[in-house]
Formats: sequence, C-alpha cells, structure tokens
Amino acid sequence: MAGCAGLSSHGAAVTVPARGRESAMDWLWMTAADLGRGIDGGRIHPVELAEAFLDAASDHPEAPRIYARLTPERARGEAMAAAERAKLGLRRGPLDGVPVSWKDLFDTAGILTEAGSLLLKGRRPERDAEVVVTATLQGLVCLGKTHMSELAFSGLGLNPVTATPPCINDPAAVPGGSSSGAAASVAFGLAPAAIGSDTGGSVRIPAAWNDLTGLKTTAGRVPLGGAVPLAARFDTVGPLARSVEDCALLLAALEGGRAPDLRGASLAGARFLVLETVALEDLREAPAQGFEEAVARLARAGARIERGDVPEVAEAMALAGPLFTGEAYGTWAEVIEAAPHLMFPRILERFRSGTHVTAADYVAAWQKLDRLRAAWSAKTAGFDAVLVPTSPILPPDAGRLMTDEDYYVTENLLALRNTRIGNLMGLPVLTLPTGQPSCGISLMGQPFREERLLRLGAAAERALG
Repeated sequence: MAGCAGLSSHGAAVTVPARGRESAMDWLWMTAADLGRGIDGGRIHPVELAEAFLDAASDHPEAPRIYARLTPERARGEAMAAAERAKLGLRRGPLDGVPVSWKDLFDTAGILTEAGSLLLKGRRPERDAEVVVTATLQGLVCLGKTHMSELAFSGLGLNPVTATPPCINDPAAVPGGSSSGAAASVAFGLAPAAIGSDTGGSVRIPAAWNDLTGLKTTAGRVPLGGAVPLAARFDTVGPLARSVEDCALLLAALEGGRAPDLRGASLAGARFLVLETVALEDLREAPAQGFEEAVARLARAGARIERGDVPEVAEAMALAGPLFTGEAYGTWAEVIEAAPHLMFPRILERFRSGTHVTAADYVAAWQKLDRLRAAWSAKTAGFDAVLVPTSPILPPDAGRLMTDEDYYVTENLLALRNTRIGNLMGLPVLTLPTGQPSCGISLMGQPFREERLLRLGAAAERALG
C-alpha cells in the first residue's frame, strides 16, 4: 500500500508514510518507552501507531470484553497533533504520541464514563478528569475506555452486568480487578499501557494475574478530580504496563513531571524485609513458589533479605471492613438504593455491608489506623522495601464464581488481602512478574517516594529476568 489515511483533529484526511505490516504488528508488543523512542527517532508515525492499535482492538475477538468503548476520533486527533509536534521537534515528553487505554471511571469529555455499572448507564461527562487533562497535555493518546469491576468494588474482575475481561493465562479464569480491562488491554496487545485505579489492589491484582508491571501510587499524589470514586481516602491512580521504565514514564505523564533516571539502578546493599505477618498465610503452591524464587534471585543480585513480623498489619486488616465498606456505601448509598436491582447481587451485598458502620465507628477506625501507620513507619524505616506476594492465589474460575457464593467471597477476600496492606499503610507499591504465570512480587516503599521505589524496581526487574 502507498500509505494510510488518518484524520486530523479537524476531521481532514492526512496521509502518513506506509510501514510494513510486520512492523505494525511488532508495535503491539513493544513497551511504551520503546514506542516513544521510535516516534522520537522518526521510525514510528503517531497516527499510524494509533491506527495499528485501533485496528487490533476492532479485529480482536476478545476486544468487546476488554474495551467498553474505543475513542477513534479522539485518538486520531491526538495522534495527529503529536505527529506535528514530532515533526517540529517540539515533543512534550518521552511518551508524546504513545496510545494508552483508560479505565472507565476516568471522566472523558463527551464520552460515556459508566464505571462498569448500569447505575451510571448513559453518564456522559462534560470535561476530562484532571489526570486525563494532564496526561493529554503530555501527549498520551486515548485509545478508549476499558471495562472494570462494578463501581470498582471487587478484586476479581468478574462483572456479569457489563463484561468480564479475559485473563491472559487462563481463558476460564477472571483477570483480576477492578482494573480488569486495563490489564487485559495490555496483555492482549490492544494497548501499550493502561491507566487504572487502586483502592485495595485494583492495579496490582490484574497486573500480577496478567504478567504485567503495575504501580499503586501513594494516596494523594495523583489528583482524583473527575475520577468516579469508591473510597476517596484510599483511591489512587496508577499505570499497568510492560516494564518499570514504562510505569516511571507514565507516572511522570500523569503528573506533568519528570521521570526518575533509572540508569545504574542496583540492588547492591539494598535491604528488603519479607513480611511474614498475614502476607504469607494460606499461599497457594504456585504463588508461594514464584515468590520464594523471586526473593532468591533478588538476593543473588545483591539485596540483603530479612524476614520478620509487623504485628500492626494484622490489626490494620481488621479495620478494612469499617473503612472500605463504610466509605464506599456512604458514597453510593443514594444511587444504589434507587435501583438496587441493576447491580450484581454479590457487589450489592458488599456495598450494603457498610450499612451498619456508624460515623463513630468510621472515625475511631481512622484514628487507630493513623497510630498503626506510625508504628509501621517506625518498624520498617531501616528497609528499602517490604516484600510480599502480590496475590496469594491464582486467578479463580469465572464460572464457579458465578454459581458458588462461598467460593466468590473467599477468593475475593484472598485476592485483596496482601494488596490491601499497601492501601491501609498508605504506601506506594510496585508489582513485578516473577516468571511464574499469574504470580507477582510486590515491593512496598515509603509514602511519596515513588522515585526511589521505581529505581529499586528497575534493578529488581533485571534480577528477575
């Protein structure tokens, strides 16, 4: 073919240089950073890159379960603008012109944003979420909005009221949630990277179960304006991607800042604590094996590994009920009770479990959690990171989750157990693939020190292979 036609932001046709089909297919599996370098070097045209992903998402048989909706007009307009900047040597950052998917709880102007819920069907915001505005100014191209757990209130990714995305390693299993479609969009080659949210594990669980890297940021670091809330004091924004470098660059794009320099990152002398309180209990065989093998590789790369208990973790876990469900139900009670029949019964039950949380209960729980956070900080201050298996279980069977209520409750609680530690303690957390399918290892850092965590993660990534 001589070339391909794209559309400018004004709808005018533009012709971009033709590339070989093989190279376009290769783009689907490249890191976001490598795609950005290709744009910078003139080897990749942003419009053709966007078209390659839009075509892949239009043709893929699983795409309707992954994307709630594609945004081709927006993608083409943003890609054309990125191409003009590249041509003039005015790129706004390393990812200018790189496409991403957005979880369907981030408002996008004039585009449906329904948060995986029939309660919000037809909701069409007038403006972009704050983080979408910032990312767009940095040149990220919006491919579309991804499916998610209903109102983000499940770690499994099962959503019978809209769609349950697939898991890359097991077609019968759920993908993890609540950023389920976000993870699937990257794992299935339908986006180079995805932007999700994490309140109790919603970036890290699907990242781990789909062999991706995921970053949960510190609560309060990335603005939440225009993001559909679940529990605002715990809600965070974070990327799911193919590498630590991608996560670092994406965080910079989400904030409008500069990514840390990951070159020369090393584990030599790094001190890691393997948390034995709660996090290692009831591990299934594969996650246990993947975690221990990963810890051994980190040690061989020069990290000093210690093991120990932090009893405050167990105390904090007991507060999860009043804190998460109390705030979630308080946020959504009026909307839910106006049409409860529109909800998946298991999600409805989870929300309604917050019915009996009083204001006094909620305030007391937060006061206690603040004390526990201070104790955690004191006891882990000498460590560069705390290590836990991202999930103690493998992705559960989707069919059984639909028919077996006890199985659903047990698997959902286990899926969220280890990831909740980071949310409860107010930490940034990076999950990395261990090499064992659907098994991740999490590095928990210190609040608002994502840059340090990402450097450790880059070194750990090399050690894990």
